Amino acid sequence: MSEIRFGIIVPQGWRNDLPEISSVDQFKYSKHVVVAAERNGFDAIYAYDHFIPHYRYHNTGNFFECFTLLSAISTFTKKMKIGQIVACNSYRNPALLAKMVATLDVITNGRVELGIGAGWYEEEYNSYGYHYFSDIIRILQLEESIQIIKKMWMQKIANFRGKYYSIDGAICFPKPIQKPHPTVMVGGSGEKYLLKVVAKYADRYNLYFGTPKEMKRKIDILKEYNSQNREIEYSIVLPCLIVDKYEDMEKIINTMNNGRKTVNQFKKSVAGGLTVGTVDDIINGIGEYVNIGVKHFIFHFLQLDESVLKKFSKVIKFFTTS
Repeated sequence: MSEIRFGIIVPQGWRNDLPEISSVDQFKYSKHVVVAAERNGFDAIYAYDHFIPHYRYHNTGNFFECFTLLSAISTFTKKMKIGQIVACNSYRNPALLAKMVATLDVITNGRVELGIGAGWYEEEYNSYGYHYFSDIIRILQLEESIQIIKKMWMQKIANFRGKYYSIDGAICFPKPIQKPHPTVMVGGSGEKYLLKVVAKYADRYNLYFGTPKEMKRKIDILKEYNSQNREIEYSIVLPCLIVDKYEDMEKIINTMNNGRKTVNQFKKSVAGGLTVGTVDDIINGIGEYVNIGVKHFIFHFLQLDESVLKKFSKVIKFFTTS
């Protein structure tokens, strides 16, 4: 099972996941988590590409920008892949994004992945002055962007003329270390249009907080769209709460949601709760995804310190040494 990979989302403020300390110390905390994650067997780190916290939380807390944070934190790692969950296509011109990722691939000596999606957070678009196009237009823009990005990475001089984006004699040096190019992971849940883009251009498809049933449906549809039989991997972002015993879980969940939900209600609200529980519970939950073809797991830990990562290392060892 050595092909199973485990990633962690770095604390950056998306879901109130930064302690209430100074911003400088918050960065040091994020760095500490990443270093500890690598020490405990995680293969990759990811950051959210947003500018303000999730709408369910207050919008005034600190939130570290994705690419700046990853560039800094990557220098404290040695082997982990570095990626985004996922870069919002609307926020950067695709040629610029290609240049940014190529530079980061050099900085990390070939450890970068590009996670990219069509974007969804309308409140964030509006507050930062980005026009929020319809779903189909944002997906069509995404499709053009991926083509431009790959051209920038692979061609000496890149040209592209599309409906939404064009480049004329664009160059991108240095080129990425990885050949033919870094992994392109497309994230999203749309089936009618987005999965067609995945089938044509992505190296990996990522679903956020999906159950095994939901993930299998996406995989089945994607296989129908994949007329060229391209090799596409599957990954999923899952919430994780790992405990030694169930009594601990009940206390933590009651604290997290102020007693508004029972344990079962809470578990149902987080992708069915298959990765909430003891080490054995989480191993069994991950196994359900592995059985349908998922090989990359990216975890948003609902409670996070080094003791949590040490507990989770038992899960990693189960899948990587079996």
